[in-house]
Amino acid sequence: MYDNPKKKPRALARGVGHFIVFLLLLLIKKTVFEFFDKNNLTLASGVFLKRQSQEEIVSQINLIYHINMIDLINKKILVTGGSGFLGSHLFKKLTERGVPENKIFIPRSSYLDLRKIDDCKRAVDGQNIIIHAAGITGNVEFHKTHPGAIFYDNLVMGVQLMEMARIAGVEKFITIGSATEYPLLAPMPLNEENLWIGPVEENHAPYTIAKKMLLVEAQAYRAQYKFDAIHLLLTNMYGPGEKIDGGPIPSLIGRIADAKKMGVDSVVVWGTGNATRDFLYIDDAIEGILLATEKYDKEEPVNIGSGYEVSIRELAETIGRLMNFNGSFSFDSTKPDGQLRRMLDVSRAAREFGFHAIMDFEKGLQKTILAHGY
Repeated sequence: MYDNPKKKPRALARGVGHFIVFLLLLLIKKTVFEFFDKNNLTLASGVFLKRQSQEEIVSQINLIYHINMIDLINKKILVTGGSGFLGSHLFKKLTERGVPENKIFIPRSSYLDLRKIDDCKRAVDGQNIIIHAAGITGNVEFHKTHPGAIFYDNLVMGVQLMEMARIAGVEKFITIGSATEYPLLAPMPLNEENLWIGPVEENHAPYTIAKKMLLVEAQAYRAQYKFDAIHLLLTNMYGPGEKIDGGPIPSLIGRIADAKKMGVDSVVVWGTGNATRDFLYIDDAIEGILLATEKYDKEEPVNIGSGYEVSIRELAETIGRLMNFNGSFSFDSTKPDGQLRRMLDVSRAAREFGFHAIMDFEKGLQKTILAHGY
């Protein structure tokens, strides 16, 4: 075997040709990338795109994701329970967002009894959005002495109102539920996926189950009728405007104020003081409700809470300090604690419609104490 001298020039020519092509490709690549950089362009799937900052990309994704976001300004909105703690703040915040007062309908119980189906029909007539914030509830003693009325009134009001809203072609229905809907032994923090893993706390069962049935109704109506109904699980709310005999915060404020006035150096608190709660300032609660109203359209319930856990003992001592109470607290363990721990996982609300509670707890307590005149 020997080399053919004629093949050597051909092989050399091919090698030189390949090298020249390689150099040309490098030059083209360099030229293209310089053009991209000069014109702030990028290439995706063969398409020239304007290069954007991360903030611009996130903003555009959010815009696309909430393309069907509801503009409340031009909607007729029914707010049930509008004269109560939550409802009155909803009315105020809606007007601050630009909704005209004459677009917000707040039915008074003296005019429309929502336990009667004909009154529910009249209430929803011509409305676009319904925020069902009405509810019959109260302190532990009230729940112990009025379980029948609590169950019937809450169930009938909600079920009938949603049915009449569906028939009337209402655009969206928001049911305001409660964190008490969670099972007694659900793991912390309370996550929406665990809403059905066991029985609820016994003392609040009539109220809790009645409210929970509105979630069932909302999901059933969405499945069968494509009706846009959502269910929000609100934690313990507090703030200016709550009755002094309402939740644990105004109740403690009232007892401490009375003790100071009478010169008593000790305040009795129901329970062991070890139970914990997730307290949410009213302005944060309203923001969560309105964000969900504007942006959320899914069957899964959503927690609206602070994501912060505080014991009743710590709560009493903090309010006492803020009110300059120098006395002590005794805890009556013969009274029920209720659910021993309650703190909501608020990641779904953050993920789905960007809700985050912003009020500092002590600052919120100070505002509440001041609003009660102390």
